Amino acid sequence: MTSDALTNKKDSIKTQVSEQEWQMRVNLAACYRLIALYGWDDLVFTHISARVPDTEDAFLINPYGLLFEEITASNLVKVNQAGEKIGASEYDINPAGFTIHSAVHEARHDAQCVIHLHTSEGVAVSAQEQGLLPISQQSLFPLSNLAYHDYEGVALNPEEKVRLVANLGDANFMILRNHGLLTCASTVADAFLFMYIMQRACEVQIKAQSGASTLTHIPPQILAGIQAASQAVTKEAGGGIAWPALLRKLYRTDPSFAE
Repeated sequence: MTSDALTNKKDSIKTQVSEQEWQMRVNLAACYRLIALYGWDDLVFTHISARVPDTEDAFLINPYGLLFEEITASNLVKVNQAGEKIGASEYDINPAGFTIHSAVHEARHDAQCVIHLHTSEGVAVSAQEQGLLPISQQSLFPLSNLAYHDYEGVALNPEEKVRLVANLGDANFMILRNHGLLTCASTVADAFLFMYIMQRACEVQIKAQSGASTLTHIPPQILAGIQAASQAVTKEAGGGIAWPALLRKLYRTDPSFAE
């Protein structure tokens, strides 16, 4: 496709959607690029989804077959709760990927954005019987709001959705046993920050376990106060405290995500 054709396609999508949807597309594409930038992607096999603003059953997700570094605001695919495309798109989506995301979106109206990853460290911790351990400051934030879901095979069975959302409850962090990590939040910025912190906690845990025979656990009373401490550290802005800086980084390095 020529550069003129790409420009026309971007302009076409932008003029067909609301300003709120376009901004969500830009933020979601940015999230994909950041995941790729940090090396947390898995070829084309994981997903980040977001609800289209002011809708109940319209969602944006990545085109199946594109690397995360190729995702743009324009090529995100709009689908309904059943994973069926809304409007014209040359791309398909991964049905297994949307099984997990649609379950969370349907059960949790506050889950405007859902991130699911297969990082090496995340999968490694998910395979450990004790799961995430309270051994780092980073671990305390997910541990204060963490759920687990047992592995049931490749996520193609609609019946698994019931069990997954029951396990998730009102948590914003989830470890999918033998599978990977999931976060959800009311904004893309919050979901990304949650994933960043949980991924870092998993990285620390794997490194700590490789270098020590015993690990020092943080006392439960400190864990109990971590939510209030989090609000203080981010000045109650959540992921918004870092998101503008992350967007500036992307605009400096490769602004094509916003096309």
